[in-house]
Amino acid sequence: MQYILLIYLLIAFGIFLIPGWLKKYVGIMLAFVQAVFFVFFFSKISEVANGNSISTILYWIPQLGLNLEFSLTGLSLAFALLITGIGALVFLYAAAYMKGYEGTDKFYFYLFLFGGAMLGLVLSGNLIQLFIFWELTSFLSFLLISFFHKKETSRKAAFQSLFVTAFGGLLLLSGFVLLGSVAGSYSVADWVTDADKIKSSGLYLPGLLLILTGAFTKSAQFPFHFWLPGAMQAPTPVSAYLHSATMVKAGVFLLALLNPVLGGTMEWTYIITLVGVITMFLGAYFSITQTDLKGILAYTTISALGILVMLIGIDTKLSIKAAILFLFVHAFYKAALFMVAGMIDKKTGTRDLAKLGGLYRFMPLTFVISVLALLSMAGLPPMLGFLGKELIYEAKVQSPGIASLVLILGVGGNTLMVAVSMYFMFKVFLGKQGAYPKLPNEKGWLFMFGPAVLALLSLLFGLSPGVLGDSMVEPAFSSIRKEMIDVELKLWHGFNDVFLLSLLTVALGMGVFIIALTKKQFLVKWRGINRRVFTIKFTDIFVQVLDGFLSFAARNTKRIQHGYHRFYILTVILFASAFLWSQVYITRNWVLDSHFSLNPFYISGLIVIIVCSTLYATLTQSRIATIIGMGVIGYGISLIYLYYSAVDLAITQILVETLIVVMFVLVLQRLPRFAVLSSRLTRLRDLMIALTFGSVMTVLAIKALHVEFSHPISDLMVQNSKVNAFGQNVVNVILVDFRALDTLGEVTVLVIAAMGVFVLLKTRKT
Repeated sequence: MQYILLIYLLIAFGIFLIPGWLKKYVGIMLAFVQAVFFVFFFSKISEVANGNSISTILYWIPQLGLNLEFSLTGLSLAFALLITGIGALVFLYAAAYMKGYEGTDKFYFYLFLFGGAMLGLVLSGNLIQLFIFWELTSFLSFLLISFFHKKETSRKAAFQSLFVTAFGGLLLLSGFVLLGSVAGSYSVADWVTDADKIKSSGLYLPGLLLILTGAFTKSAQFPFHFWLPGAMQAPTPVSAYLHSATMVKAGVFLLALLNPVLGGTMEWTYIITLVGVITMFLGAYFSITQTDLKGILAYTTISALGILVMLIGIDTKLSIKAAILFLFVHAFYKAALFMVAGMIDKKTGTRDLAKLGGLYRFMPLTFVISVLALLSMAGLPPMLGFLGKELIYEAKVQSPGIASLVLILGVGGNTLMVAVSMYFMFKVFLGKQGAYPKLPNEKGWLFMFGPAVLALLSLLFGLSPGVLGDSMVEPAFSSIRKEMIDVELKLWHGFNDVFLLSLLTVALGMGVFIIALTKKQFLVKWRGINRRVFTIKFTDIFVQVLDGFLSFAARNTKRIQHGYHRFYILTVILFASAFLWSQVYITRNWVLDSHFSLNPFYISGLIVIIVCSTLYATLTQSRIATIIGMGVIGYGISLIYLYYSAVDLAITQILVETLIVVMFVLVLQRLPRFAVLSSRLTRLRDLMIALTFGSVMTVLAIKALHVEFSHPISDLMVQNSKVNAFGQNVVNVILVDFRALDTLGEVTVLVIAAMGVFVLLKTRKT
């Protein structure tokens, strides 16, 4: 499976190498590649359906639990088939849709990598690896949403989606690290094995909240749902792919993947179910008041994602079965409707409902496809969506604890979905002819192929649901619940409470649709009520919080990064002194066995000279005298090195000191005359800070001489210098072998500094 991802990467970069005469076929070629991968995963259905999972582990840092793990289970296979299958249809559609646009190479590059990243996410068996693909999908979606980057709305929508999903990704990583410390591993298989240990840990709740927040941001759950409608600024092929089979389903996949680990608790059930049912209702509620086709589909996507999250939260056998089935239901009708909406926009020049109508006369085949997809979205027979709605109602009725709330909001949300589906169909295709900017037609089979295949699949699986149940639902269910079950799907369940709820939903939905269609002011007043009631918009809150944070950062940056270099140094020294003195105080009871001696006398005399030179350099008002005093200090220290046989250090000290003295003398020629610019109080402050820092460093050095928690690292260097590095001079071996990269960095810094000094000296005044 790792080779599949490598092929994705190679083909994506190969797009830029395709000759010009083949550019117009890029979409078709990439669709073929996706279809090949679809066939590959399709061939694994029988093996996975028999309860066998296909796993591959590439060991990287096993001591830290960081390995490349790929696992093809029933759950990941279901997602892989949707990603590759719908991906093939989307690329065919894009071949027609993207004609005439600039930068299509980049578009196909981003979109193809996006599909590969999503595939890597669902195939990952290691959570750190999954997080990398998780963030990669966020980054690539940013590039896709901002494809029309000349439009400010596209740039803002792309940034908003990236900020929200990347923020959630960081919280997700934090949750992985927390619970990974409990399990001692980041492997999904290990987490499943240690599920009881994780749930009983005190880190379970904070880890759960962090992971859920990450999943909610990705799958546009309340209150993070506001970024998804803005993503409609992307080209329609992106919307069709992103909203049906890829990015927004990543959070749903994660919840299903971790259900065996984190599920089964009250926190899991109540948090996820409540967030899901609220999201479901709000998405359906706001969808019916939209006037843009893609806006309607965006909010119905939010509603559908809420349904999936709610079903996983209910966490019963029936709800999991319903979630898996609805995953396919939503992918089929949503991808088809987005492609239809994009085609209508291309053919008529508008997506505004007020300008559409009567399209069945010009686009009869599109009308048939749309009717099938809309029937599935409304949950009406004989489409697969009807079967999905029946199972969802049955799961809601049996939901533990909060069945009443879930059922009420569920009926309300499904009622609005029926209404918006019928309203979409009538306003776009029926009624009188709209005021199209251009006369529509159905030319271009690439526009029609994808929606037609998906609508037909929804119809066929609705009539014969057992095929989907045996091949897809059962293996995916076994992956989530870790048990085998015989999934029996059928279109007719008989007269029961669920069927009566379906009839009620359809009746209420048709009622809302008829009122909205016949009473022209109905939706206008509805929108007016929304403006008065929902005065707080999440997008506005996002902008205000971001602007407030930037303003706060600017004020503090101005206060802290004020541009006075001496104050930076003073601040660093002052805080370092405070922390070091606090540590000295904490360890005040340490017994220091120190023996003070003035012998040898010449070293003591040398130290007296160094101290006197320090005082002289500090107090003199002559620059030359200051440099001479500093030179005496440096050369005096080099003599101390020589006394203790540190010849290399002494030579280095002499060279550096000589270079510094020469540089200072050269620079002096370009400085103004010496003047006392600091007040007496300022100099007294600097003296106190210097004494504070110098004294604590002295105490620290004395303490360090008597602290030995383990064998000194120097012993290791001495033992390995001759044996492994073939050098007798330990210091040289340390510099060029043991810490070679550090030395290289220092040399690089010195070279750059020397080049800078040379340029300054050669610069002439103009």
